[in-house]
Amino acid sequence: MELGIDIFALLALAAFVAGAIDAMAGGGGLITLPALMAAGIPPVQAIATNKLQSSFGTAGAVLAFARNGRIDFRRFLWPAVGAFGGSVAGAVAVQIIDPSFLAGLVPVLLVAMAAYFLLGPRASETGTRARLGQSALVTIMFAIGFYDGFFGPGTGSFMATALVALFGMGLVSATAHTKYLNLMSNLAALFTLILGGQVLWLVGLVMAGASIAGGQLGAHLALRVGSRMIRPLLVLMSLALTVKLLMDPENPLTALGIRLLDAFG
Repeated sequence: MELGIDIFALLALAAFVAGAIDAMAGGGGLITLPALMAAGIPPVQAIATNKLQSSFGTAGAVLAFARNGRIDFRRFLWPAVGAFGGSVAGAVAVQIIDPSFLAGLVPVLLVAMAAYFLLGPRASETGTRARLGQSALVTIMFAIGFYDGFFGPGTGSFMATALVALFGMGLVSATAHTKYLNLMSNLAALFTLILGGQVLWLVGLVMAGASIAGGQLGAHLALRVGSRMIRPLLVLMSLALTVKLLMDPENPLTALGIRLLDAFG
């Protein structure tokens, strides 16, 4: 499809801002996916193209964190394999299973996650004792990876929350390792969508360049300001994702609310 230079510029700007936010707290797709659809790109192609650009941006953030020695690739090899495998399974499943039930579950999970970071114990930079072991980490990352391939919004935020709440990681360390795990799940979903011929390559690559730059900025800010900025952003992006999902009248929770209002109104 034909897009003007002004549309490309706006999409690149959206990708830059999203890349910075995603590197710090996740949820960058809240910006880029609506931007792609607002440009007139069909939903499936928008999702596929968004996976392309976000994969580049996430890879840039991974490199930035890795250069600062923040990612333990050896320890997180199998969790990364779990996230990749789960995302492949999710991308296959979404083609044969109605994903609407997850659309109703996700806002509840996002609100719970925001409540944890608002009301739960403060995460230190050095971390605390893990509540679960390595096998549980692999299993949970497989499940979140499945969700990423099957549905997607908030994947990075879910991963960061799990690493902090269940595995005792400090918030900056959790953010850094989330980028690595999310990159694996992004690539798995992207490969599946490429095989389906859904990616708009020119749009995706233009946005990818901007996303890489934004990801570098976000990773730099995360390392400089630590949890002071990351924690509020996690809460903000969780609630913003919740609002966006519930604004869709076809969301099961929204549809239920409308029916209840009609019944008692």
